[in-house]
Amino acid sequence: MRRVSVIGTPGSGKSTLGRELASALGVPFLELDSVFHQPGWVPLPKPEFRDRARAATAMDAWVIDGNYSAIRDLIWERADTVVWLDLPKPIVMRRLVWRTFRRAARRQVLWNGNRERWRNFFSLDPEQSVIAWGWRKHAEYHARYDAASRDPANAHLTFVRLGSAREVRRFLAAARPSPAPAGT
Repeated sequence: MRRVSVIGTPGSGKSTLGRELASALGVPFLELDSVFHQPGWVPLPKPEFRDRARAATAMDAWVIDGNYSAIRDLIWERADTVVWLDLPKPIVMRRLVWRTFRRAARRQVLWNGNRERWRNFFSLDPEQSVIAWGWRKHAEYHARYDAASRDPANAHLTFVRLGSAREVRRFLAAARPSPAPAGT
């Protein structure tokens, strides 16, 4: 496991798992949201987004988190493992609402000077609210990644589906190197 794509709905813990896994493996970590969301929440143009993804995946080892279909082919053609966070919708939504509230209340700077918007709590438009996006896309992501895990075109990938916080903890514990025996 040297080139890992971490996927799942917003609020499932992709970035947290990605960072911890990259640290355990001793490889670089890239959060795709930090590339895609330019100042003012302006999306990076697709050709430039693909160029940045191509450069990131050219390295020998990495962990990349994100669901962007515009660059999934680039990431998965180089990846050896896809870690799919497939947590139940109530857990994901609780995490997503709490995370969004915390970020908005603290005025936390995210990527490229952007901050979480309070309108995430009031808009039902998934293009304007990460909460609405997560609610509407949960089942779609499950179906998409379930199909992808069984698709013969992805036979070169090892899919690891994690459906609970306990499974995530076990996975991370197994990924961490064992301590060297004393006296070595």
